Order: sequence, then C-alpha cells, then structure tokens
Amino acid sequence: MVSAWEGDLAPKFGTSGLRGLVVELTPELVAAYTEAFLAVCPIGSGLFVGRDLRPSSPRIADDVMASARRAGLDVRDCGELPTPALALAAMSAGAAAIMVTGSHIPADRNGLKFYLPTGEISKREEEAIAAAYEAGRRPPTALARTIRPCAEAGRDYVARYVTAFGPDALAGLRLGIYQHSSVARDAMKAVCAALGASTLALARADHFIPVDTEAVDAATREMLAGWCAAEGLDAILSTDGDADRPMLTDATGRVVPGDVLGVLTARTLGAEAVCTPVSSNSMVSSMPNFTTVRLTRIGSPYVIAEMEALLAADPSIRVVGFEANGGFLLGFPAKAAAGELAPLMTRDSLLPMLAPLADAKAAGVTLAELVADLPARFTATDRLTETPTHAALRLLDRLSDPAARAAFFEAAGEETSLDRTDGLRVRFGNGAIVHLRPSGNAPEFRVYAEAGSPREAEHLLSTFMDRVRRAL
Repeated sequence: MVSAWEGDLAPKFGTSGLRGLVVELTPELVAAYTEAFLAVCPIGSGLFVGRDLRPSSPRIADDVMASARRAGLDVRDCGELPTPALALAAMSAGAAAIMVTGSHIPADRNGLKFYLPTGEISKREEEAIAAAYEAGRRPPTALARTIRPCAEAGRDYVARYVTAFGPDALAGLRLGIYQHSSVARDAMKAVCAALGASTLALARADHFIPVDTEAVDAATREMLAGWCAAEGLDAILSTDGDADRPMLTDATGRVVPGDVLGVLTARTLGAEAVCTPVSSNSMVSSMPNFTTVRLTRIGSPYVIAEMEALLAADPSIRVVGFEANGGFLLGFPAKAAAGELAPLMTRDSLLPMLAPLADAKAAGVTLAELVADLPARFTATDRLTETPTHAALRLLDRLSDPAARAAFFEAAGEETSLDRTDGLRVRFGNGAIVHLRPSGNAPEFRVYAEAGSPREAEHLLSTFMDRVRRAL
C-alpha cells in the first residue's frame, strides 16, 4: 500500500521549509539541497547548524555540516536547540543557518529550514534553492575547515528573555512545563525560573512525540486540564518539536489559541502593524491598537515578505507577524518590562507565552481574564491526516462551483463572502467562518472554524470535519 507521503509528497518545500520521509532524505539529497542553498543565497560569515530531538536529526545535521565544510565554510555546530535560538545566534553573527527539523510531524519524517544572515528565507530564496537543486548547482569547493561547537546559542536565547522581562516578571506563578520531546523543554524551564516562577516539569519523554500546537487533540487537552487541577498550576507552557510554535494554557488547562497569543503579545509590545495569515482570528482587524493589518497566505515566508514590504516603505514602523499556530515574528526593537528585545524575524514560541503571562501578572489578573477582555471571536481547528493532496485539491475544485458550495455548507447558513487567498474561506450571514485548506508540506487537510462563542466554533469544526472526511 502506498502512503499519502510516498505517493504524493517526496521531499519538497511547503509552508515551513523542506520536508519529506526520512528514508528519502538521503545523505546525497541533503547534500544537494545544502549545496544549492550555499550556491545561490548569501551566507555571510559562515553556517550555523542546529537540530531537534528526532532520532534522524543528528545524521542529517552531519550531512549538512559535511557539505558546508567541503565548501570551505566556517561551520558552527549548535547541537539541539530551539529553531528561534539558532536563528538568533546566526543573525547575531552575520551568518546563515540550517535547522534540521520536521516540526510537529511524526518521527519518520524530517526536514530542513534555511536562514540568511538577515533571517528566515522568503519564497523568493526558496524558489531559487529549488531551481538550483534541480540544476545540480554547487558552491565552489575549498579547503575544508574545522567544525566548531556553539553551546552559547541556547544560553543567549534564554538570556534574551531574562534580560527583557526581569527577575520578578512571573514571581508567584506556578507554571507547568509540558516537556514531551520539545527541543525547548529545558529552555522553557530555565527562563520561567529566572523570571521568578516556580516550575514543574511534566511528561518528559525519551522518544519523539509529534505535538501539533495548532490542533491539540482531546486526550492532550484532558491531560493538560488534569495537571492544572491536580497541581494547582497557573498555566502550562509547551511548544511543538522545534519550538517555533507555542502552546499555553490558562489555569483551567484550556489552551489559548496561538493567534490570540499573537494579538496579546502585539498589543503588549506596542505594535502598530500586524501581518498574519488569512486563517488567523479575525479579531485582529477590529482592534484599534493596530492601524495596519495585512492578511497573507499561510506560512511564515508570506508573513515575512509582508513585514519586509512594510519596513521597506517605513523602516521605523512597529511591525510584528504571527500565525494561527502562534509563532511570533518581531520586526522592530520592542520594549519589555525590564529591557529591550531586538528584532527576530522568525517564528518564536517563548515570546508569545512570556509576554501575556507577564502582562497578566503586572495587571493583577489571570491569563483567562486577560483573554476574556479581547473581542469575542473564537476559533477551533483540526486536521485529517494521511490525506493525499490530489484528493484535497479535487474537493476544493468541486467547491469552486457556487451550487456545490451551497450544498456542502448548508448547515452553516447563507454564504456572504468567499476568500481564496489560501484554500477556501467562507463567511456566513451570522458572522461564522469555515476555512478549508490542504497542508503545503504534509499529507493533511486542515479545517478552521470561527464563531461568536467557543461552543459554536467547536460545533462548526465538528460538522465540517465530518463533511470533509466523507467528501474525501
């Protein structure tokens, strides 16, 4: 039997770097993509390499570093560390970077994320790398240099937030750290403790566990709520595998959606412009805090491109970006409680958890009360796995017909607007929204729902997950 991955998705670029089955990420293929990157992109002072905790990541990282050595580059081995920590270290050194990670997907898959000395690559560089790979382009060979360790990269990432928020920012809070196999599990604990919180490590795993922070399953939600009740926790922090997406709960164990964390963080930091995908909670467009809101296709390269366009027009603009999964991008020097945060134009997981917690603590309210003060728009999302892309695209093609779409969405009411920016996003007469979209780098089909109450959003999600399942 051919799986959705084997028949549909050989290693290729999607919304978050190159992804593929580990058996297809051979040393030859990894070397070819690394060489293509080195041949067509600015590298600066050298190459920083990091990895997540999947079993295949050390070998793939070695393949990347061997290719860079053949090109005579100064190579820094950062080991296991969060993706934003690698990006921060490389950008600070004026160097390029490659992160070996498959993010939230299962351990039989992995991937590469590429960074310029200025930050994460855009779609423009992605297309150049793909073309160079197809053409077999390589950088000139040179005298191989020694690979040097870079243990300070992880420490500098922790220090960034300790310096910015100060030793009392989370004083008095009891925080759980759901560690699973997140590569940030120790960094989260270290930062929270340094900011004054008492911490409790939860469920540290000795094998890789794929955690999708955007579509948290019912069993995990129940587990989180149980920990909060049993341990008297004020919140639980966690991330996906490579720590570019946050997962934060309130004191009841309820997961705060990533785009809500994005709105709270943007407001706390004094952002005036927000770039976010069309799938994000629509409350961002109704808040007076933000004078400019740009909606993009899903994927950090699209968010970064829009942020760069705003900065090109006005270098002083206070712009941020975030995705529905919560990864937060900072495009300006922002002031936190105790110090300044330098820009970091890649998805980060720690900032959108720490900023709302510190803000709530300073205001003397709970995280749940901070969230409740926002406009009443609620989202829910889930995904169907092992869904071949060709089947998903056929469904969207059928739904391009108004009559077919009306029949499919009959349970939601009358359609009032349609957005085809990324997938199919339909708004209905009662203000509810349903968004259907095949994943760009995994055999998955995502369903997003938004409504005026949590119950209505969950009902819409359940209804159309079932409709999509039957239609596929």
